[in-house]
Amino acid sequence: MKISGAKLVVKLLERQGIEIICGIPGGSNLPIYDALKDSPIRHILARHEQGAGFMAQGMARTTGRAAVCMGTSGPGVTNLLTAIADARLDSIPVVAITGQVSSSLIGTDAFQEVDTYGLTIPITKHNFLVQSAAELLEIIPEAFRLAESGRPGPVVVDVPKDVQKEIIEVSNWPEPGCKDAPAMCDPELLTQAIQMIEAARRPVIYAGGGVVAADCSGDLIRLARRNSIPVVTTLMGLGAFPHGDPNYLGMLGMHGSRATNMIMEEADLIIALGVRFDDRAVGKACEFCRDADILHIDIDRSEIGKIKPTNLSIVGDVGLALHELADRVAPSIRIGWSARIASLRIMYPEIKPQEEETFDPRNLIRIMGESLPDDAIITTDVGQHQMWVAQGYPFRRPRTLLTSGGLGTMGFGLPNAIGAALAMPERRIVCVSGDGSFLMNIQELATLAELHLNVKVVIMNNNRLGLVRQQQELFFGERYFASSFECNPDFASIARGFGIPSFDLSEQENPSLFLRRALGQYGPCVINIPIGFENKVLPMVPPECANREMIGG
Repeated sequence: MKISGAKLVVKLLERQGIEIICGIPGGSNLPIYDALKDSPIRHILARHEQGAGFMAQGMARTTGRAAVCMGTSGPGVTNLLTAIADARLDSIPVVAITGQVSSSLIGTDAFQEVDTYGLTIPITKHNFLVQSAAELLEIIPEAFRLAESGRPGPVVVDVPKDVQKEIIEVSNWPEPGCKDAPAMCDPELLTQAIQMIEAARRPVIYAGGGVVAADCSGDLIRLARRNSIPVVTTLMGLGAFPHGDPNYLGMLGMHGSRATNMIMEEADLIIALGVRFDDRAVGKACEFCRDADILHIDIDRSEIGKIKPTNLSIVGDVGLALHELADRVAPSIRIGWSARIASLRIMYPEIKPQEEETFDPRNLIRIMGESLPDDAIITTDVGQHQMWVAQGYPFRRPRTLLTSGGLGTMGFGLPNAIGAALAMPERRIVCVSGDGSFLMNIQELATLAELHLNVKVVIMNNNRLGLVRQQQELFFGERYFASSFECNPDFASIARGFGIPSFDLSEQENPSLFLRRALGQYGPCVINIPIGFENKVLPMVPPECANREMIGG
């Protein structure tokens, strides 16, 4: 059959099982959009390409499968870059299909031309500049295979306009791109790992986003419970181990609990699973768990020894490794270690606000946790509210927290919530944001209103860039600069202008009850919550300090 490059792209996406694409059309990708007109694929018209990229991330983070976003050449591509870089740092499988000026114009500074290939090399797992329509038969399936295999990540496919218009003869369709079989672990190294765990008297499991990506939460729980091993998680690992389980110590690191960080200081073995020893998790790397042996299992060889030397490293799929460990490590009850952990938790208790202080951010998070089911999906932007959620929300299932971990992108929350709702329309989705972050992609309220998705937006509004102000207070001698908003909008009125029901919690007679009811209703809603700017995220590890040197809390 004769088919154009544009229709070929769409047909190959259909064969990949893609049902939803988020994007914005422009001159250089209009042929693809014309082909989408006759496709069963549902197109979501974002209001900004960055929003489209984050919507695709919301679908990918929720399902674990590669999702697609699209943009035109020039500013369309540059607007996508932040979402692509965010996906790279958090290992999220996204395929970005971008339009490009015609091949003959590349390198001439043509209208809306940028070097997409060059710009995206540092922030993608792989990228392609398509030279002919025939190449699409190989490139599109390969893009999905690469995005989902091994350590997941974003792939960019840049398609010049003349390639989209080119007509070719297609007689045989390629198989859809499939995720590679998981990378097996060295059996001898696994045996050594088992011996290390069985010999340890004070082990701690340090679990990260790799456990979520490998869908191996069940084996993690089995290993910890059968062997009395406490579990800490990174920000990206929240939900991999259920909150409230006796073996769960919470989040470690810069804004982890003091008890968690102090317990890790006394460990004799750190079992690091799907983590990269990020600075926000380990603090000053050379001081992290100085007296412990480290067993590191990760899919990405480049992460081994990059930040922290290890006593034993295993390169392979953490899911396969955890399954073996859960099956083969001899069950044990570490009474002495459990008793010591209990005493440290008493020694370093979590300080909680009075329940009647409804507008204390920690109480707001507690109310959310009590009001929402275990399978509710929480998205956040970046700042104090993000850390309050990480510290206080009871995540019990993987893929229920969608947050920007590596890049720390303000404006992440709302479009990710939209993407999550597109992928999981039956679930309750709540975006927790701050007034500074929310303004970054506020235009996507129009997309939310248009789609009428079940997304609640909770804005913790202190008229500040809260985390910036907190650091200025603590580490810059209270020299506040460029962290306060002299003019902050009326978010409730703005949301109503987009056609979304919205409320200011301070105007409600019973704020706590109102918040519970609002979270339980179906449909989109924006809730503005004024909070005092004096609220801080504590405890906190100061920059360039060891985790044991926490302040506050």
